Amino acid sequence: MGEPVKPLRVGMVGAGKISGAYLATLARLDDVRLTAVTDLDPDRAKQAALHAGGDVFVAGSVAELVGRDDVDAVLNLTVPAAHAGVALVALLAGKHVYGEKPLAAGRAEAESVLAAARAGGLRVGCAPDTVLGTGTQTARKAVDDGLIGVPVAATAFMTTPGHEAWHPDPEFYYQPGGGPLLDMGPYYLSALVHLLGPVVRVTGASSRPRGERTIGSGPRAGQTFPVEVDTHVTGVLEHAGGALSTLVMSFDIHAARLPRIEVHGTEGSLSVPDPNRFDGPVEIHREGTWQPLPVSAGYRDGGRGTGLADLAAALADGRPHRASADLAAHVLDVMLTLLDSAEGRTGLPVTSTCERPALVAGAAPAP
Repeated sequence: MGEPVKPLRVGMVGAGKISGAYLATLARLDDVRLTAVTDLDPDRAKQAALHAGGDVFVAGSVAELVGRDDVDAVLNLTVPAAHAGVALVALLAGKHVYGEKPLAAGRAEAESVLAAARAGGLRVGCAPDTVLGTGTQTARKAVDDGLIGVPVAATAFMTTPGHEAWHPDPEFYYQPGGGPLLDMGPYYLSALVHLLGPVVRVTGASSRPRGERTIGSGPRAGQTFPVEVDTHVTGVLEHAGGALSTLVMSFDIHAARLPRIEVHGTEGSLSVPDPNRFDGPVEIHREGTWQPLPVSAGYRDGGRGTGLADLAAALADGRPHRASADLAAHVLDVMLTLLDSAEGRTGLPVTSTCERPALVAGAAPAP
């Protein structure tokens, strides 16, 4: 690929709802510039280009977009089922890729993306990048500095009664590829890997208390639809360093006062904020009371696209990027292995691994 181009010129594939958050972040980054956009709906692509401002080209197809000389990297914001396919088209065209989670729908597709990136000497990044913000990273620095001693355990809870109460078309959350773990698990598991390292073994259990759900809002309110996946998933994750994490992901809990994430060590405990946010309070308990920790690490004022900015900076600096495809592939494998464990009612090893991403040292704006 030669010397990296600054700013990194980005072509966006997919201009759906999440694209607005990315466009807002890209507009304030110096080292990343949107140059092209495409979408299955041409009008939506045109609106995104207008929103971005400047001279953004509206491509008629993915092939046209990846063939442009002013596109160095592809921002892949398509639906999950298309993530791997779009990534492969971009990689085969010699473009770096950064995409929304999950990396792919399954292990084989994820490996094909990793293999194509290796073959082409290209970078692939993947959301979530929320864990690069000051919330998770300040907690990570506290763990690295030994403020709670040796990590022993963690808890991670995502509890909700279900998305059908507010989403007008919620069926996909309850179809194969959906469910609470695959929907929200990437945020929590990515945070746990940052905090405690990769997972080597899982033991899971799951249930499906209701066979159908009722849409609660929008023009289809009152309609019912079938539930095709388990909606309450719980498990124990064994990290390579020996710590054990207890995970609960549920669309079946009416209300709860459970913490998002806590990490417990031999000398204290940490309260970690919502991993679906870039910031939030971090508290430590060592001497009888919970005390706030000052922000000490992570990208300040982060937004969707911070991981892409980190990838651009990593290209320029010749270092690994943090929101990496290796991490995303490991998180996907952990989730799928946990579901396999629940179905088989047995503990299972996790065959993949990844490097624990580097700490975002200090507390600075996104690069």
